[in-house]
Amino acid sequence: MSTLKLVIGNKNYSSWSMRPWVLLQHFGIPFEEHMVRFDGFTPDSAFKQRMAEISPTGKVPALIDDGFTVWDTLAIAEYLAERHPEHPLWPRDRLQRARARSLCAEMHSGFGALRSHCPQNIEASLPEVGQRVLQEQASVRADLDRLQALWCEALASSGGPFLFGAFGIVDAYFAPVVGRLRTYALPVNTTVAAYMDRVWASPGVAAWVSEALAEQEYLDFEEPYRKHR
Repeated sequence: MSTLKLVIGNKNYSSWSMRPWVLLQHFGIPFEEHMVRFDGFTPDSAFKQRMAEISPTGKVPALIDDGFTVWDTLAIAEYLAERHPEHPLWPRDRLQRARARSLCAEMHSGFGALRSHCPQNIEASLPEVGQRVLQEQASVRADLDRLQALWCEALASSGGPFLFGAFGIVDAYFAPVVGRLRTYALPVNTTVAAYMDRVWASPGVAAWVSEALAEQEYLDFEEPYRKHR
């Protein structure tokens, strides 16, 4: 079986890159990391020009398997689950698997307000921004309420420690959301807070966070709330 190549962006900022990387790392699936660093997202940026050679969307992440490219995080997760059936990336139970897919799909297409107003920035600590956003943005409050309801329901159904028992695609999918809640210190209930701690301490997530903190880069176009690190 060929070695996978995963093309990602900066770890501190790229939430979509984080998901498949964490999944591969957590399950010990061999892969080569290829980082295309952000320098802007205009058509003439080096990032966009390089990604245009790799993926038809010009975006990260992209998974390359023996010359075959899979783009979009959800498609990559499904591809990995099919390629590595020996690992329980999805729940084994059919109904639980369908529910886990529903949660991932909702994350993939929803929570726009939370993602827009609280962009990923693992290195930063912005509690005052989080407080202001919650006060001013009803849509973010609604996203936070929905998120907590989803997580609490899944944890109650499975018994934990992760959303569907063992760590899987759905937990990797929500790992960047956990990071957002931490960066902006958004208030959550005790069940959610405990789940967040478990996700942040899981091997793949902890490895990504460690490397994100080591980047020591400040990209002004990714920083709506700060003028410096």
